[in-house]
Amino acid sequence: MANDPISQFKINSIFSLGEVGGVEFAMTNSAVFMIATIVVISSFLIMSTSGRGLVPSRWQSTAELVYELVASTLRNTAGTEGMKFFPLVFSLFTFVLTANLIGMFPYFFTVTSHIIVTLALALLVITTVILYGFMRNGIGFLKLFVPSGVPGAILPFIVIIEILSFLSRPVSLSLRLFGNMLAGHIVLKVFAGFIVSLTAAGAAGWLGAIFPFAMTIALTALEFLVACLQAYVFTILTCVYLNDAIHPSH
Repeated sequence: MANDPISQFKINSIFSLGEVGGVEFAMTNSAVFMIATIVVISSFLIMSTSGRGLVPSRWQSTAELVYELVASTLRNTAGTEGMKFFPLVFSLFTFVLTANLIGMFPYFFTVTSHIIVTLALALLVITTVILYGFMRNGIGFLKLFVPSGVPGAILPFIVIIEILSFLSRPVSLSLRLFGNMLAGHIVLKVFAGFIVSLTAAGAAGWLGAIFPFAMTIALTALEFLVACLQAYVFTILTCVYLNDAIHPSH
């Protein structure tokens, strides 16, 4: 079980919180690491912004860099009106990024490797898009599914395709993040398992373990890059979807 690449994703109950309607509620390792993610983000932001010096410290500079990255992405994608969604987008970016990075440490838990977590985040985004789209544009939000300039003969087919494309957004948004984090951690665990197995075979095994050891180091660096990249991809797609709620016309 120690080398089982799937065991790292198992959700374990730490203690029970009681039952409601025959359904048990418990504090799990997944919940603990989600709470830890919030604590890390809050602590970082409090420490980095408490001084707010004219000459920023390293912590403050890092916080300002993250702030400007999210703000510029949102402005460039959804315009200045999209800045009203900055708290949401900033929260999503920092949560996904921090959860991904925390999961890179040995014996820690990667909450974004579970589809239920990524799907919940994706549904939050899509629900916000739908609600705000109708609040701002009324029935005009449905223009999102009717591209302009399309010949009437094929318009019904295009509308169906646009509707299916919109409905697939939460699926693709959640599967992309979930799949990348799941696959990356499985591959890392497999190569790390090779090292353990080979070193147990004696001197020849130690020599043979050099390749999987080098691959583990390279894959770890790549996985850190993927952790950051997937947080940014999730953020920029969120901004694109929010832009559809603000400007539904094609």
